[in-house]
Amino acid sequence: MPDYDPRIVDLYDGDNPDGPDHDFYRALAARLGVTSILDVGCGTGMLTVSLVQPGRHVVGVDPSPAMLSFARRRRGAGDVVWVDGDSSAAPAGPFDLVLMTGNVAQHIPDVAWSRTLADIRERMPAGALLSFETRNPAARAWEAWDDAGTTTRDTPHGPLEEWMSATTRDDRVVELVSHNRFLATGEVVSEVQHLVFRSRSEIGRDLAAAGLAVESVFADWISTPFDAGAAAPSPLMVVVARAR
Repeated sequence: MPDYDPRIVDLYDGDNPDGPDHDFYRALAARLGVTSILDVGCGTGMLTVSLVQPGRHVVGVDPSPAMLSFARRRRGAGDVVWVDGDSSAAPAGPFDLVLMTGNVAQHIPDVAWSRTLADIRERMPAGALLSFETRNPAARAWEAWDDAGTTTRDTPHGPLEEWMSATTRDDRVVELVSHNRFLATGEVVSEVQHLVFRSRSEIGRDLAAAGLAVESVFADWISTPFDAGAAAPSPLMVVVARAR
């Protein structure tokens, strides 16, 4: 898979700022009093570095060299162990808490999903927690993506024109293509992502098969219980599962 364009990586933190999602994961780590955290798909490492505390070991893993290059340059990066690769490249641990944030779970295709969960479980002692968020397929977020239109903004790399297209490949997989035109040069950078929209029941089955039991599923970052049958579907599912 081609890596991200470094210019797009430079914009990532501004487009995905520290917010209630990071607050949720930091609070979870604090409440548990964990001493070791594995952040799978850590991206630019914004959350990862903020998890560092005295006496706490933090590891960030990501398959994108461009993302990790950015992460290694940020303030506090020296207190984190950075690993280039997917879950199979992560240190053996053990880890009290494993995170997959930024909807990373949706970027993992079915052919790698069960193996990823198995890799994670192998690095967790019984009782440790895995937490991640994923979009609720019932909310059909891709319909808004495909109708978002074209926008233009100023960036450190000059004016940038952006638009998206979303195509359903089957009842669970959406192909999202993000187009970026750097107006100063006319260069267009397009990034293709295949996002898997797994249901609440499917996630529960997959976690159970890997030796993880779902403890909670929330509909938002303030821990409102998720209701799969709600008339107005929540766009989000925040999962907390415990290693058996």
